[in-house]
Amino acid sequence: MQNTIQIPFVTDKLKIKLTPLQALTHIAAWIPLIVMIIDAFTNNLTINPIQEATFRTGKTALWLLVLSLACTPINTLFGFRAVLKLRRPLGVYAFMYAAIHFSIYIGLDYFFNLQLIWIELSQKRYVIVGFAAFLILLPLAITSTKGWQKRMKRWWTHLHRLVYVAGILVAVHYTWVMKSDIREPLVWMGIIVLLLIMRIPIVRKKLSGIQAIKFGRKRAPARS
Repeated sequence: MQNTIQIPFVTDKLKIKLTPLQALTHIAAWIPLIVMIIDAFTNNLTINPIQEATFRTGKTALWLLVLSLACTPINTLFGFRAVLKLRRPLGVYAFMYAAIHFSIYIGLDYFFNLQLIWIELSQKRYVIVGFAAFLILLPLAITSTKGWQKRMKRWWTHLHRLVYVAGILVAVHYTWVMKSDIREPLVWMGIIVLLLIMRIPIVRKKLSGIQAIKFGRKRAPARS
């Protein structure tokens, strides 16, 4: 049995049980935001603080999104089932940073001027792609709870497969933002494509077989 950390709230009936790995994930997810806020108050966000904050939140969103996509392949390859419980929080945190990224862009860069924002959308392809990725992540974050999973049934799985589309769009957005040196964005895109390939049923079945042979036991593949 895994050790759990109980976090009591107003009543004893309402408790959140977290494994040490889950607790560490939640703590780590907040660190980039806390560091950025500290840097903002201490004037350490470079000479262009809005651009730096936009870049940091976007990069953190990409990191968390890719980590959430990696959870199922990690379980498939290594039989590490505990990581499956990290998919939802990592995905929600990825959306949180994407929302902050988007808010900084339209709020601090353009002061919610719809006319200027529309010009950006019509003229800059990286803005269109980034906005499309955000629009995909929005319903995924809203429907990430078990309640929505029960209500939507099989449609929930179909909807949440769009996370790979969002991931590719984010990588394309990053590539077009960088313009010249696109080596790092291409690495991210390659990782996302690899994770997507690992989710293809025939590939996943073979990987599960390799894992089963390695650990000397048969194991049913985890659900998406």
